[in-house]
Amino acid sequence: MDKIIIRGGKPLSGTIQISGAKNAALTLLPCALLTDEPLTLRNLPRLADIDGFQHLMTQFGVSTTIAGSRPEDFGRVMTLEATRITSSTAPYDLVRKMRASILVLGPMLARMGGATVSLPGGCAIGNRPIDLHLKVLEALGAQIELAAGYVRAIAPDGGLPGGRYAFPVVSVGATENALMAAATATGKSTLHNAAREPEIVDLCNLLVAMGAEIEGIGSSDLTIHGVPRLHGATYRVMPDRIEAGSYACAAAITGGSVHLAGARIEEMDATVGALRDAGVHVEPVRGGIDVAADGPLRPVTISTAPYPGFATDMQAQLMAMLCLAEGSSVLTETIFENRYMHVPELNRMGAHIETKGRTAIVNGVSKLSGAEVMATDLRASMSLVIAGLAAEGETVVHRLYHLDRGYERLEEKLSGVGADIERVGSD
Repeated sequence: MDKIIIRGGKPLSGTIQISGAKNAALTLLPCALLTDEPLTLRNLPRLADIDGFQHLMTQFGVSTTIAGSRPEDFGRVMTLEATRITSSTAPYDLVRKMRASILVLGPMLARMGGATVSLPGGCAIGNRPIDLHLKVLEALGAQIELAAGYVRAIAPDGGLPGGRYAFPVVSVGATENALMAAATATGKSTLHNAAREPEIVDLCNLLVAMGAEIEGIGSSDLTIHGVPRLHGATYRVMPDRIEAGSYACAAAITGGSVHLAGARIEEMDATVGALRDAGVHVEPVRGGIDVAADGPLRPVTISTAPYPGFATDMQAQLMAMLCLAEGSSVLTETIFENRYMHVPELNRMGAHIETKGRTAIVNGVSKLSGAEVMATDLRASMSLVIAGLAAEGETVVHRLYHLDRGYERLEEKLSGVGADIERVGSD
């Protein structure tokens, strides 16, 4: 198994190209199931999760082609064509590694009138039930059955009628499934307390490009007027705001200055606010965002929250950066109950972090020291890389399959801005 070796202490300087958003792409891919015409997605990141979802789509009979893609390019252009659906089952072997697989349930209900999907897997960051996915689909008219580790959803004869559902708590994935299911329902659907993440907006914009009728895009109240059919489209995946925030933290902890090409500051308000509170210079410029840190980092107090709050997917990276702040920061994780597994690894590098329940107190230290560390989930992996970039000596990060799920060619991007980082085979 590969590992990453980082020799820290080098300020990052230069331009980092921000890739297409993983969390958006995994929501846009299943939209191909909603039409028998081609769907072409541009700026699709080269990630293990994208490859996994492509294999899942193939299971349903969807053909995929990649055009104009060179090995040296970031991103890909993929055309998916679901002329004929040949299977309505997503088996355990394909679903178990990736939680996003549950997002085929809504479009398969809409297109085929039913589907059987294995209960999903993914990162071990706490309890992530799919009950809201099932409840909202029931509200739209589906019949749900659970048996032997599988979910079976069936639409009435004539298709889903549509309906109304108020989410008791905000759920990104359940909102996405509901939007795809409701797009071709026979009636109107309304979703209250829906997720507002930019990735939800990206999904809505693609569905509209395919012929859907959606009101309230960007708000927590969505109205979907079902249409008889959707058509194909060509669409560009939004830039990855979490990747951009991760590299911003990397630049800040090393005292560097980077241009994040393609990043959109308007989709990163909470992250940018936290960085600025910590004394990091963040400025929108033509074509992206400039990030620089030329002074000591300041401590911050922040809680994760659904968008437009501070994203749980940025908590670990911000924590790593704050390890070198002058003072004590307080981070509260409100989304997942088990998302501090990176703390012991950061402490192995000389950090001074204490946790109690959902709160972490990050007592800033004067330096970090390189160590062998183990990644536990996707964002935790990046936090260890960020810490390693600033640490004295050599840091070795193991379990890279987590990183490969969400960061496109990470070593190449970081070495391009001055980091001493390499991927080597483990023997």
